[in-house]
Amino acid sequence: MATRAKKSSDSRLIKKYPNRRLYDTQTSAYVTLADIKTLVMAGDVFSVIDAKTEEDLTRNILLQIILEEEAGGAPVFSTQMLSQIIRFYGNSMQGLMGNYLEKTMQSFVDIHSKLGDQTQGMGVGSTPEAWSKMLNLQNPMMQGLMGSYMEQSKDLFVKMQEQMQNSPTIFTGFPFKPKPDTTEKE
Repeated sequence: MATRAKKSSDSRLIKKYPNRRLYDTQTSAYVTLADIKTLVMAGDVFSVIDAKTEEDLTRNILLQIILEEEAGGAPVFSTQMLSQIIRFYGNSMQGLMGNYLEKTMQSFVDIHSKLGDQTQGMGVGSTPEAWSKMLNLQNPMMQGLMGSYMEQSKDLFVKMQEQMQNSPTIFTGFPFKPKPDTTEKE
């Protein structure tokens, strides 16, 4: 238990009790999902564990927050996108899909950060309202930027897939067939 207390100084520890209440060990107070969302928004590092079993529940809590956000207001995920994500579960490409989404999300965050840095001098803050105004003013430019980014991302994925298909010895567990050699032999 001493190591658990030591770890909580690096990462905030939140315990989930059988009555489904969440307890923040740093503030010695019960918290809600909204409070945990605030921690996420602030970039605070935390983990949620089951108070009885010490099972890590952080992902489950984050998924609950996403579910609540999707249910109220404007959803981020379309029905089609959610269906496509579900289809990857159990698929041999599931791990690749997760890594791809994570890297894509990080690229999106980087773009958001760069745009924020560039717009600070123009009096545009990073509040949702300010971003909304800026995006409405420059909607065609933003659509072009994001469209270009998505096209590059798609091209990268297609190239990676082609490399995997052309290297069947590396991925022997996959049902890829090598493309026939079309170069003429002299």
